[in-house]
Amino acid sequence: MPSLSQRAAAMPASPIRKLVPYAEAAAKRGVKIFHLNIGQPDVRTPDEFWNAVRRPDLKVLEYSHSAGPAALREGIAAAYRAMGLDVADDQVIVTTAGSEALSFAIGCVCDDGDEVIVPEPMYANYIGFAAALGVKVVPITTRIEDNFALPPASEFAKRITPRTKAIVVCNPNNPTGTVYSEDQLEALRDLALAHDIFIIADEVYREFNYLGGRPKSVLELEGLDKHAVMVDSVSKRYSLCGARVGFIVSRNPDLMSAAMRFAQARLSPPTLECIGVIGALQTPASYFDEVRAEYRARRDVVVSRVRAIPGAVCPDIDGAFYATVRLPIDDSDTFCQWLLESFDHNGKTVMFAPATGFYATPGLGKDEVRIAYVLNTSALNEAMDCLEAALAAYPGRRELTTA
Repeated sequence: MPSLSQRAAAMPASPIRKLVPYAEAAAKRGVKIFHLNIGQPDVRTPDEFWNAVRRPDLKVLEYSHSAGPAALREGIAAAYRAMGLDVADDQVIVTTAGSEALSFAIGCVCDDGDEVIVPEPMYANYIGFAAALGVKVVPITTRIEDNFALPPASEFAKRITPRTKAIVVCNPNNPTGTVYSEDQLEALRDLALAHDIFIIADEVYREFNYLGGRPKSVLELEGLDKHAVMVDSVSKRYSLCGARVGFIVSRNPDLMSAAMRFAQARLSPPTLECIGVIGALQTPASYFDEVRAEYRARRDVVVSRVRAIPGAVCPDIDGAFYATVRLPIDDSDTFCQWLLESFDHNGKTVMFAPATGFYATPGLGKDEVRIAYVLNTSALNEAMDCLEAALAAYPGRRELTTA
């Protein structure tokens, strides 16, 4: 039998999706599952998207331009400018979701064996994207006790080697909900300029900032035009996860030229969905105000309920719609599988993502899970009831010790 590649062997399973077979089996048994494992919002997609895709002026569903339809590039660049980001149409390439934008960005700046520095816990697919490209993720660990705050630039500097090509940050952060400050980003800017490396910033959650205002974009950092790459997506902002439309944005013409070659190799982003996103750009600001208020209420439910559990730790959560929490358990992978295989509370259970898959450092996250608070507050409270009951029954619960 022919052997598979080392790259295939290195590709990790998704902590977000690897337990799906157990969830499917539980559902067949009649168990209701609260899906808090994946960032799939239950909020409605804007009518402006649906109106656009229902009435396209098309006779044939053709390939789109490799960089995405001109109307979409123009529209998203105008939307960035309205936010105060100086972005021209030719500095935007439409991608098949933010995932492809991240892969393009890493592929444009890294060769086999090169390194990117990433704060952990990190979005699990960063590890997968890097593995697919033969790139090494160098983690810099953040701690739940510090609300997963970004370490000082000096800690990043210690990890820079001749093979370091980029620092990757997600702001607001998935999976922690941490929002990085302007001062922290400027410190990374100075480091990138001093070492002539890139900053790749995943900014798909910018609308979900509960501190007020918009987080600083990497494109607003002075002097970083040739070193900054911004990754964006419509999946969360417009509740359009299934549309698979994203963007890679940079003022570095050489990088964008290289990204265009990657884009041509995969032909084009999805035409019909791009038409829908052109419509979605007309969504009124009131939509985002309502969604933000809803997620703030959901965050408050998760924080209050988790902090009321003896032995559990929930950090402050300032953005996105995730919480990485510590539970009094022996092993998060075992616990999350047990919830689906062996547990129910009044015919219901809850699905989390074990946090081990969000760390590149082996052994970390074994007592942590990521909660995606993407369900309404009533469902979230029921899910937290399940969590409390599960922790009381779980055979691997860690006993609390007193000093």
